Amino acid sequence: MHKETELKLRASRETLAALREHPLLKKRNKSGWQTRELLNQYFDTPERDLSAARVALRLRRDGEVIIQTLKCRGQSVAGLSERNEHEWHLDKVKLDLKKLDATCWPEQLAELDKKTIKPLFTTDFTREYAEIAWGRGKAKVVIEAALDQGFVIAGKRKEEICELELELREGTPEALLELAAELAASLPLMPCDISKAERGYRLLDPDSYELGLPVTELQAEMQLDDAYAALAWQLLGSSQRLAEQYRHNGHWRLLQDWVRCLAELRALTASLGQAAPRPTTRALRASLDALLEDWRPLVLAGNDDEDIRRAAPEQFAEELEDPRWGQFSLETARWLSARAWTAERKGRGERQGKAQLASWLQHLLGEESRALKLPLYVQRPEDLAEQLPRIECVQTWLHHARQVLDLPQQDRLYGELNKLHELAEQPLVEEGKEELLEARIEQARAIEQNRAWKHLLKA
Repeated sequence: MHKETELKLRASRETLAALREHPLLKKRNKSGWQTRELLNQYFDTPERDLSAARVALRLRRDGEVIIQTLKCRGQSVAGLSERNEHEWHLDKVKLDLKKLDATCWPEQLAELDKKTIKPLFTTDFTREYAEIAWGRGKAKVVIEAALDQGFVIAGKRKEEICELELELREGTPEALLELAAELAASLPLMPCDISKAERGYRLLDPDSYELGLPVTELQAEMQLDDAYAALAWQLLGSSQRLAEQYRHNGHWRLLQDWVRCLAELRALTASLGQAAPRPTTRALRASLDALLEDWRPLVLAGNDDEDIRRAAPEQFAEELEDPRWGQFSLETARWLSARAWTAERKGRGERQGKAQLASWLQHLLGEESRALKLPLYVQRPEDLAEQLPRIECVQTWLHHARQVLDLPQQDRLYGELNKLHELAEQPLVEEGKEELLEARIEQARAIEQNRAWKHLLKA
């Protein structure tokens, strides 16, 4: 068994051609580009038991070599994945079930009748690969770069494979992100948190692709730095999966949720105060603001306009053809991996970053609730939109950290804040203006009467 650490980046055929001649890869290419044909058959039970256990079972034919592989899904975010992999060389193209013993077979599948495992789909592609190596400080980095082109085929359905894979052979995972970010600075490379096996399952069952990542379990006593890092990684990873699935099927709800992920990451980052000095977050905030400036108005308009919803997938495809999205994703992953928000802080900022989450959060939400000054916007509902950043701050923390707060009716408060947020986002146009202003007033008053809100005002 060995641990596989790799980064997948979706690309166009034109981008793959450009990568072959990219100066950075040419300079570090120690082997030259080589080519091989990889023919892969994936297996599972009719009930998809292996998929449910996050296991992929594959037979690969690489020239005359036949390899049986068992992969156990590990951590994966922003296209960077780490997973355990078992391989066996076979004499013929036939699954050897005897290899799947207790030394590698997941315990949750111990009672499975392995004879029910059958061929399910194929992923056949041409791989151009090269050894990329360089010195990084005093350490050596060795990465296999692979340009894959082909198809996933499940019955009569198929999907194109066109991607760059960077697999770490020597060095640290940060080196993968560093190389990918340098390539993505000028080429449209989309970090792609979906394996070829997941694409096959998605062809068989469109709903099989999991959009969400495991929920981050926050603890009251954990440090603010750890809580922020966990939530930011989750939001970045979720935004990647939402982008991939919206690119695939164009369902409007996915684009709404993608924008929400970006807005929540922006709100969390802005809420850290001295724990994240503004110079350390400037680039991240600017990138998020640029994305939200383009896409939030479109989503708001599209909620009531079918023509906008129909045109949005093509506009999103154009977004992915630009380097911006890939560059943002990879640079953010590098920033989070380095915990760069801690780099320049001192004194009070250091104490805040190491503060227990529950006490820090109670204080923050109290400050934000008082600063929101809802009674003022009962009198001036036309100005409520100026408080959207504060509303989003409270919303986001209530969404992700409610388990560490001791508040009555906090679920109801979260729902009421969502309604206020929707009303604050709606533009004040002449038609329906009075009704909208009245709705804002009523919703502000509903929040003022909420027990959790009263509790926060006193915090």
